[in-house]
Amino acid sequence: MPINLQEKILQAASELFYSQGIRATGVDAIVKAANTTKMSLYKYFPSKDDLVVAFLRKRDEDFRTWFVAQVDGKTDNPKAKLLAIFDVISEWMDIPEFRGCAFINAAAEFPLEGNPVHQVSAGFYDKFRHYIADLARQCDLKCPESLAIQLSLLIEGAIVSEQMKRHSGAAEQAKQAAIMLIEASLP
Repeated sequence: MPINLQEKILQAASELFYSQGIRATGVDAIVKAANTTKMSLYKYFPSKDDLVVAFLRKRDEDFRTWFVAQVDGKTDNPKAKLLAIFDVISEWMDIPEFRGCAFINAAAEFPLEGNPVHQVSAGFYDKFRHYIADLARQCDLKCPESLAIQLSLLIEGAIVSEQMKRHSGAAEQAKQAAIMLIEASLP
């Protein structure tokens, strides 16, 4: 199926935002990468902020779909899935194109909580924590929401650590801490 111009612009912007940063990527670079004009870009995305929000929403949908499929492909057991999360994160962090988490990076570039970019980024992690809490509930673990926050913090920390120093082993260390937290949450 041929890609339409709006998708082409979004794809080009997504690649540049993730690899170079949002603020460092100008509209001219996006237009050039998409082989289009500013007029066409602004037809579909009235402002750069609208394009950034569209990038993050698409990234949210694509990443969550991919991530859940990867975790589900490793095991059917909910407790094992809680640990498989760390394996999938580790595999993702090993790809050469890894530049950290797009949502953490975006929140750092747009730190004000009221900013739509920040809100979409925070929303991604809210959904991620709900996913973890649902798995914890399926295991009948104590305080599934608290455990979800704790495991999410381990994952977020591992991602930032790996972004700052490649091949740091942060995901494996986070997984070891997760094992202790999960064991402590058993009824």
